[in-house]
Amino acid sequence: MQNILLFSTCLLLSACATEPTEHADIVIANATIIDVTTGQLSVEQSLAIRDGVIIKRANNSLKNNYITENYIDANDQFLMPGLWDMHVHFGGGEALIAENKALLPLYLAYGITTVRDAADLSESVLSWREQINNNQLVGPTIYTSGPKLEGKDSIWPGDLEVETVEEMNAAIDTLDAMNVDFVKITDSALTPELYLKAVKEVKKRGYQISGHIPFSLSVTDVSNAGLDAIEHMTYLLKAAAINEPEISAKVASGELSYRSALPIITANIDNQTALNKYAVLAQNNTAVVPTLIGGQITAYIDEDNHQDDEFLNYLGKGLKATYQWRVDRANKDTQDQIKQRKERFVKTAQLLPLAQQAGVSIIAGTDAGFLNSYIYPGLSLHQELAIFSDYGLTPLQTLQSATLAGPQFLGKTAQFGELTEGKTADIIFLTDNPLIDVRNTQKLTGVISHSRYYNQAALEQLKVDAKQFVSSQQ
Repeated sequence: MQNILLFSTCLLLSACATEPTEHADIVIANATIIDVTTGQLSVEQSLAIRDGVIIKRANNSLKNNYITENYIDANDQFLMPGLWDMHVHFGGGEALIAENKALLPLYLAYGITTVRDAADLSESVLSWREQINNNQLVGPTIYTSGPKLEGKDSIWPGDLEVETVEEMNAAIDTLDAMNVDFVKITDSALTPELYLKAVKEVKKRGYQISGHIPFSLSVTDVSNAGLDAIEHMTYLLKAAAINEPEISAKVASGELSYRSALPIITANIDNQTALNKYAVLAQNNTAVVPTLIGGQITAYIDEDNHQDDEFLNYLGKGLKATYQWRVDRANKDTQDQIKQRKERFVKTAQLLPLAQQAGVSIIAGTDAGFLNSYIYPGLSLHQELAIFSDYGLTPLQTLQSATLAGPQFLGKTAQFGELTEGKTADIIFLTDNPLIDVRNTQKLTGVISHSRYYNQAALEQLKVDAKQFVSSQQ
């Protein structure tokens, strides 16, 4: 009898069938979702998010299906996966730990929900990685290499310097113990022979490895050895030189240096040579992280010295001081050298669509952080994407470089890259469609990261907080 009465009451009130029974941290309705794999748009979409994961996606409203205190009407907004900056640096030594930590919220303020770090504050960055994952610290998801592999007396602080195979193996053991996410190798003091052995050993240990390339080695030889990603497009510029073998030999003999080789390389670019070499990279699954924004800033610093940039108000004085060495070096260039660096930037950027055509994975990254002048955390990724678009990549290809290529490199495609059920709910909200103009990624109205929703006011507050931190240093 009681069951009949309850059933009748439900029918009269029309409530029981629609009463929410599940909890969600966030429910989104009326969104236009961008599929960054296909470029397709899906309108009037709803998402339910719990514990940082999308638990439901539907074509109809989910408002009555979940108990939530955070309901977002995303009408007239475009949603897509959060952006990845796959080349950042938290560094500058222990004196700059606090200033580096203050950068973390700035990445979220610009829609960058994941970063890949390779610098000298390894212990701090590893701690931040865990704190962010446990919602104890506001910032993007961090993947880090820990200290770089390098040679004895390298120019980089905080790296692991090795001179022998035994030291190299011990250094990789150290990285194992640190539980790093990938390995980075650079070449300021590492011999070419040990460099190649290190690449092969790191691959044997099961890590992805990326890095700079000794100019005395060919790009294809390093790719054949197993390097997974080339950091900086300058190395693909070298690969495009019709006389690359001769240049490599002269660098090996000491007749040329990195800097003196660059004008010769620039004068000998050949598109067919580039395509042939890039095809080898593609076959080996060797990606490139172009970091073109830094080259653009340095090339044109005589026209824009960046002293009026608003972003300088978000950077601590110690970090800003690390910018000066590159500025001083550029200011010593002659008129001919200034002309050469501009020509070199343009020719380098023009190779990007050739790499795309050859099938090379292009991964968006900036070099943001300490040391690299005016490459601003967060903002610079949008500037990098604009360069990609300006020099021939389609908006979709450009978006893929910042949403799909990073997860693919790190083996995280099961978690990231789509706004579908079971995927991590890293989401950005935009007022305009970035598939029409990639600069629309800058028209940001909201970010979801680690089950937290930051509306436009909250994103602006992250910038205000950064400015206040800097002011407190005065």
